[in-house]
Order: sequence, then C-alpha cells, then structure tokens
Amino acid sequence: MGFLSVLTQAQRWIAERVRSGDAVVDATAGNGSDTLFLARTVGSGGIVYAFDVQEQALASTRARLEASDPKTGGKLPEVHLMHAGHERMAELIPQPLRGNLAAVMFNLGYLPGAESPIITQPDSTLAALNTALDLLRPNGIATVVVYPGHEGGREESDAVLSWAAAVPQTVAQAALYRFPQKDASPYLIALIKK
Repeated sequence: MGFLSVLTQAQRWIAERVRSGDAVVDATAGNGSDTLFLARTVGSGGIVYAFDVQEQALASTRARLEASDPKTGGKLPEVHLMHAGHERMAELIPQPLRGNLAAVMFNLGYLPGAESPIITQPDSTLAALNTALDLLRPNGIATVVVYPGHEGGREESDAVLSWAAAVPQTVAQAALYRFPQKDASPYLIALIKK
C-alpha cells in the first residue's frame, strides 16, 4: 500500500481540525468534491462557503450536493455557492466569521472537463491565501493542492511554495506533502495558523 494521494491527505488534515458546527471555505469549488467533504465534516450545524468563477463549476457542485446520500453523511449544512474568485473572500465572508473559520481548502489548476479551461492565477491565488490566513481562527488550517504539470501550473505552484516558505512562523506553521520522484505531480501545502 502506498502513500495517500495529496487530495486524501488534505482531507485527512482538515478532518483532524474541523468539528461539527464549524464554518469553513472551499476556495475553489471545482466539481464539488471538497465542498461535499467539508459539508459532511461540519454537519448540519456548520456552514460552508464555496467559491468559483465558473458557473459550470458551481452547477457541478450544486448537483453533487443534491445527489449526496443523506444516510452516509447526515443532513448537510447551509452551503453558500459564491460565483466569485477566491480573492474576494475578504469582502464576501460575513464579518462574524472573520478570524473564526476552521479551514480553507484550495485545489488549484483548472476545472476538468470545462468547455474552455480557465486556470487559477498566481496573483489572485496569493491574495486569496493571505486572506485565508486572516480569516482562519487560531489552530485553523488552510490546505493548498497545486498542479505544476499543466501550462501555467509551474509558475503558480512555485509562487505558492515561495509564499508559504515566507510566512513567518509566528503567524503559521507550514508543511509540504510531495512525491519527489514525480516532478510534475500535484503536491500539497498546508498551513496551521498560530
């Protein structure tokens, strides 16, 4: 048996820190996998905000949430699907939740199967990451899965890695989960806020 995938490891680290009733963010809703995971993790008393710039991604996320089997995860919480880029979290997350989020998940790159692929960009991603740190509560976690293997992905993954390495240890602890034998494979960066 091998190591966990970067996506599974991100979910494991989130599950270790998020509790029923928490408020969380999926910064890149995509096909809705992380949104559904977060919804099941926080339970019916929690709240989830899921951001994406593509209506197709939000439609896929909505469909995944509606199709989820309530027997396996219980009643889902309030989920807000935000047709906006993740860099707008600061203005769109309600004031009482600022500094109180348990987790923010990022799954960068592009929406698989999209009619016209739109990729995440370093500038907006770095702005969103800075915002995520501000929005997290102490001991809250941000996970970032980066994809260096697609066009534009190397630049974004390098920018995110440099950003994480420069976050002062007094602000957050950063970790890297990577398969070094596969240079272009996705990898995970996680930060726990102090």
